[in-house]
Amino acid sequence: MARLPRGGENDPIIGMRMRIRDDTAVSGTGEKARPGKGRLRLTIQALISLGVVVGIFVGVMPRIANYSDVWDTIRAMTGLELTTLLLIGLWNLVTYWLVITAVLPGLTYSQAAISNQASTAIANTLPAGGALGVGVTYAMYSSWGFTGADVTRSVVVSGIWNNFAKLGFPIVALALLAATEDVPTGLLVGSLIGVAVLIGSIVVFGLILRSSWLAEQLGNAIGRFVSWLKGLLRRPPVTRWGEAAVRFRNTTTGLLAARWRRLTVAALISHVSLYLVLLVALRHVGVAESEVSWIRVLAAFAFVRLISALPITPGGLGVVELGYAAALGIGVDDTTRAQIVAAVLVFRFITYFLPIPLGTASYLYWRRNRTWRPHPAPGDEAPPELTEAADHRRE
Repeated sequence: MARLPRGGENDPIIGMRMRIRDDTAVSGTGEKARPGKGRLRLTIQALISLGVVVGIFVGVMPRIANYSDVWDTIRAMTGLELTTLLLIGLWNLVTYWLVITAVLPGLTYSQAAISNQASTAIANTLPAGGALGVGVTYAMYSSWGFTGADVTRSVVVSGIWNNFAKLGFPIVALALLAATEDVPTGLLVGSLIGVAVLIGSIVVFGLILRSSWLAEQLGNAIGRFVSWLKGLLRRPPVTRWGEAAVRFRNTTTGLLAARWRRLTVAALISHVSLYLVLLVALRHVGVAESEVSWIRVLAAFAFVRLISALPITPGGLGVVELGYAAALGIGVDDTTRAQIVAAVLVFRFITYFLPIPLGTASYLYWRRNRTWRPHPAPGDEAPPELTEAADHRRE
């Protein structure tokens, strides 16, 4: 493992910024593009994200509920209600550490807490934060003695399990919703599509694990499809996905054989805990079960989680709030709608903003603490496949 001095380009955040800059500075033909093109791309991405956030909170959300009514609802919450919500929110953070330790044997809960909070804070605040967060995760894991293959496997496997959960929750929610009330045709069609995608994903994943030959064939086939899609956008094709699938299969089968049950339970606990934060927030601001049932909340939660997978803004800021407010505010009066928006904002403060100071403190603690490091913090950049797996970030 490389032993390089800390600071400068060896800092994981700066190193990942350099990687993104270099990647975006090369054209599809392999020639260097204009200097500063990578910075320009990040600047444009940041401006678009800022425009979306401002447009939602200034132009759209006030049409759903009056902010003064929303603020009055939040101020009316008792200290006990706020305390219980905060405790549930902290528990929600802890549950994802169970997922991380399940996919990376040897990782302690304290290390999982530090790495997860730091990477989440970066993903929630910076343009291209998902890739930068994965870079920090890679640097931290490497400093604790884990290999690049260990890190890649843990990121990819946890991402796959999270996506399985994201695809499965809408199916469960819609089935429960259909048992209690009429389901719109659009939701039914969307659910059937989700069922097909989930089944197809599980089948492909199972075939990849079945044999090296199948893994290579499927990897190459998926790579050709992705290259075709990128070609429509005039982007360079992907390469060697067959080899990557074989490597993934060879390094993953043993882990999943021993830990798939633990990983599945941990992923379900993590997603259910996040849902409970939203449900309790709604009840604490005064939204009764008769107005918005727990099943309807689950349905909104499940479908907004799918939408939040699109990296439109850091951490889905604005998009998630609008999704919840729109999905839960259908068919209720203005007072209840203001309560819903208040609950959504409190929910997002706990699940989106709270991890930012915690993550900042975690990152600074990791930089200063030398006692648990078998090696100095390396300056190696994260492998390319890790930045492509950054969509596993949670809210």
